Amino acid sequence: MPLSASLTRLPLSLARLLAFSALGLTALAGPARADIRVMAVGPMSGPYQALGKQIRSGVEMAVDALNATGGIQGERIVVDIEDDACKADNALAAANRAVGRGDALVVGHVCAEAALAAAPVYVDNALVAITPAVTADRFTDHRPGPTLFRLAARDDAQGAAAGAFLAERFGGARIAVLNDGSPYGKPLAEATKRAMNEAGKREARADSFDPGAKEYSALADRLIADAIDVVFVGGDQGDTALILKALRAKGSEAVIVGGDALASGEFKTSAGSLADGTLLTFFTDWRRGGAADAVDDALRTAGVEPQGYVLPAYAAVQLWAAARRASGSDKGADIATTIAGTATPTVLGPVGFDAKGDADIQGFSIFRWQDGVLTPDARD
Repeated sequence: MPLSASLTRLPLSLARLLAFSALGLTALAGPARADIRVMAVGPMSGPYQALGKQIRSGVEMAVDALNATGGIQGERIVVDIEDDACKADNALAAANRAVGRGDALVVGHVCAEAALAAAPVYVDNALVAITPAVTADRFTDHRPGPTLFRLAARDDAQGAAAGAFLAERFGGARIAVLNDGSPYGKPLAEATKRAMNEAGKREARADSFDPGAKEYSALADRLIADAIDVVFVGGDQGDTALILKALRAKGSEAVIVGGDALASGEFKTSAGSLADGTLLTFFTDWRRGGAADAVDDALRTAGVEPQGYVLPAYAAVQLWAAARRASGSDKGADIATTIAGTATPTVLGPVGFDAKGDADIQGFSIFRWQDGVLTPDARD
């Protein structure tokens, strides 16, 4: 087995020890070099903190693996952690701090508003930024520059998966499609409705709601009056949990279907046992493929379950590191050009990008909350 493959299977503490030992020998052989800095950014606090911490884990593990094999041309990589709390102002401040530190790569942002606020800073400073999580179409539809990339599937891809699923699974049911008018929820609901219609299924009701309300009793009344069997919600986890509670309180057993926002543990916490049976589109479970097997083992040995955004965040670091080596340059523009023009082997399999900066990888699958655990839907 090659040394690099062996090291990825070592416990994290041992891998770090080997990395530091290798760096010490390098220092004896020649002048010290500055560390290469990368930033992992996302909601490290608040309702989406579980997702932000997945990004952090993926980045840290990928960096540890790189450092254990000598870093990049003998230069050690360090990780800066930033908490944007899914807020635009926080994300903008974090982006400016990354520029001030001289970070070479940004991996992250979970929420569209945060990513959109930070994106111009990355582009203006030729800083490579790769999001493993942001799905909003306009992140790349209105891409401000070539150093931005997306590993997450787009909302229209998510909507296509959700719409096809609704038409196939609930062809004889009365379906309502709701949206909260947000940059996340509205395009997701519209894409879902469009795909469902194209598959030959018409919605019984299309409606909108104001996000952040304390309760949704009136909305539940409208859905019940229309004898709705299935409710697709284009909105966040908190509002969807309240809609679910309002329906159950009034005796409705309507099935709730939503987007990847419902993958947050906060939805399970907010909805409690009522979350069971909720269906949602979420990113393909990369643990089910073969490309990540060796890394999966190393992650689990280190106590990290490779779920959600962990492996996409890991892949983002791999893409950047491979491009930096291949380009022979430390300039963000050169590295971005190499990323855009090359299909790179990663833990997700080979990854290339289209002209918008969207990855050409499999998008979404259907998942289900059951007994407090999010699992791939057995019939998907």
